[in-house]
Amino acid sequence: MKKANLVLLPGDGIGPEVVAEGRRVLEKVAARHGHELTFTSHLIGGAAIDATGDPLPAATLAACKSADAVLLGAVGGPKWDDPRAKVRPEQGLLAIRQGLGLYANLRPVRVHPSLAGTSPIKPERVEGVDILFIRELTGGLYFGKPRLRQKVDGHTRAVDTLEYTDEEIRRVVRLAFQLAGPRRKLVTSVDKANVLESSRLWREVAMEVGATFPGVKLEHQLVDSCAMRLITAPKSFDVIVTENMFGDILTDEASVLAGSLGLLPSASLGDGPRGLYEPIHGSAPDIAGKGIANPLGTIMSVAMLLRHSLGLEDEARAVESAVDAAITAGARTGDMAATGEKVISTREMGAAVVERIP
Repeated sequence: MKKANLVLLPGDGIGPEVVAEGRRVLEKVAARHGHELTFTSHLIGGAAIDATGDPLPAATLAACKSADAVLLGAVGGPKWDDPRAKVRPEQGLLAIRQGLGLYANLRPVRVHPSLAGTSPIKPERVEGVDILFIRELTGGLYFGKPRLRQKVDGHTRAVDTLEYTDEEIRRVVRLAFQLAGPRRKLVTSVDKANVLESSRLWREVAMEVGATFPGVKLEHQLVDSCAMRLITAPKSFDVIVTENMFGDILTDEASVLAGSLGLLPSASLGDGPRGLYEPIHGSAPDIAGKGIANPLGTIMSVAMLLRHSLGLEDEARAVESAVDAAITAGARTGDMAATGEKVISTREMGAAVVERIP
């Protein structure tokens, strides 16, 4: 029997709706396999700003630090979108990643055979796609200093700093090689080494790490050509590792391969077993509260939580198999459905998965 303390961070928009379905799946897994899971919910993002003035209250971070794993919904929305605001929901995400020491973001992109026709990309190009993105999460442009805005000669000047150390690069690239071993043994390191000094360091460290994994092939790809290749030849990729901003952009692009952003999960990991798990979609305020959001990205994040933080591989596979079975049986939220297909609600999709968990 596994005992675990899990923190839920529903957040904003559709976050509470999809996290509720993730919890239902965890409760079913616990009941079926005899585990004892306890849940506490805390504030993050816009909801936290409204309640406390802070997108990541101290109480939330403290709870996450004492938890075995964290399941997050989404943050943000029009209410907090003023670009002049000094406090924004997204600051909560950056702060919790730093606060928990989560430097690697795993984003698998796999195309379900039943959904190949829903992607705007030709089915023959997306069938069989199985890519694991590993995005560095706590360095680069999003965290570099200085970060400032100033008046210079009557004009406004803004500065963001792109900064990496060799060790920040080494630890995430090493993880990419470790995860590529049981797969197809191919790591694609994405950079902009023809222009950026930080990317030249990234490439040097990637080559250094690659030399210690002789059984795994390393290839280098410039980020702009990688963006094109993701659409023209996605099946040629296995594991992709890249820096923070490039990974942020490329993984959202890759979501089109699967047919919907709502399908894709993620895991943010550090040196220990504790991780932060969340779907890669945003808060989708236009559909919040309507009960039509796709919970599968969150449910697949639950599978990653079971695998990476709780060490429950069989249970993780059971959840993944249940999702596959639900999709194969025709379960579709609106974002997944082709013309004429029956559309079900968030709650109904969650139930379709829960009832198929062995």
